[in-house]
Parts: sequence; structure tokens; C-alpha cells
Amino acid sequence: MSELWQHTKLIRSKNAGPFELTFDIMFKDREGFDLVQRSGRLSPESISRLYGVPVGQVKFFVLKDLLAIKFSIPRAAFSGDVNDTDAYGGQFHGPLTTLKID
Repeated sequence: MSELWQHTKLIRSKNAGPFELTFDIMFKDREGFDLVQRSGRLSPESISRLYGVPVGQVKFFVLKDLLAIKFSIPRAAFSGDVNDTDAYGGQFHGPLTTLKID
């Protein structure tokens, strides 16, 4: 079993406006991309569980030609709110890095 970070060259999160976060996952090669896709471990449903948002609010895009996956979710607190923990959204990707891949 491996972790997602082992198959990627970039995993990042950032603001997609004040009310959403967007995540970019860029793979090292086709082999890693295909392995993660076959595992089913990275999907709108898994993102919903991982980040505690309704699956219907997960915008999920697989970019096969670019060996990338992109998704967006609503922020729990809008950027700059007193309850916001990361105004730029740059630290929300942490849980993705250790996602187990079968």
C-alpha cells in the first residue's frame, strides 16, 4: 500500500474566491495516475468524507491528458472570517498527502 504523495509531483490547495477552496493534484507519470484512478480512493465521495462536505458540493475534474485531478469544495469559514484558520487556503491539502492507495 502506498500514499498519494508517492505518485505525485504536486499536491496543493488554494483559494478559489473567498467561499471555496480548490485543490490540484499533479502526477509524476501515467503509471501513478492510472494506479490512483483504478484504486477508486480519490473520488468525489472520498473527498466528501475526508473534508466533511456533502458530495453534491464537490466539484471534481479528472484531466487525463495532463495527468492531473482538480477539485473544489466550499470553505467551512469564508476567507478572512474570524473563524478562518488559513486565509489563503494553502494548508488544506495536508489530509490528501497521506491518502492510502491500494
